[in-house]
Amino acid sequence: MTVRLNHTIVAARDKKASAQFLADILGLEAGPPYGPFVPVEIPGGVTLDYLDTDGEITSQHYAFLVSEDDFDAIFARIREAGLTYWADPYHRRAGEINHNDGGRGVYFEDPNGHNLEILTRPYGSGG
Repeated sequence: MTVRLNHTIVAARDKKASAQFLADILGLEAGPPYGPFVPVEIPGGVTLDYLDTDGEITSQHYAFLVSEDDFDAIFARIREAGLTYWADPYHRRAGEINHNDGGRGVYFEDPNGHNLEILTRPYGSGG
């Protein structure tokens, strides 16, 4: 059996701005609107489909496994944008990155309060 995540819907106050934020930080492109969504396709075939909502937005966590070189480029964009970042998901270690499992990881928020993460090694992979 083959099961693979294809897409998920991400609640946003402004779907276009939110999709563009993620695309800019990750070095990707926001796609053209598709129905009520603005998609950002992640390499590997998963799409985050941004959808406007007037209701309360519950913070979700989205983690992106990246190469060491991509981490450097993305982390530079996080700092250039003046975003606060943390080494932990509880946001207790501000201004730090983690080195879990011999890799690097950092958390930051998008404009809707979603907790985004980039990491170079999957957690539990050793190191």
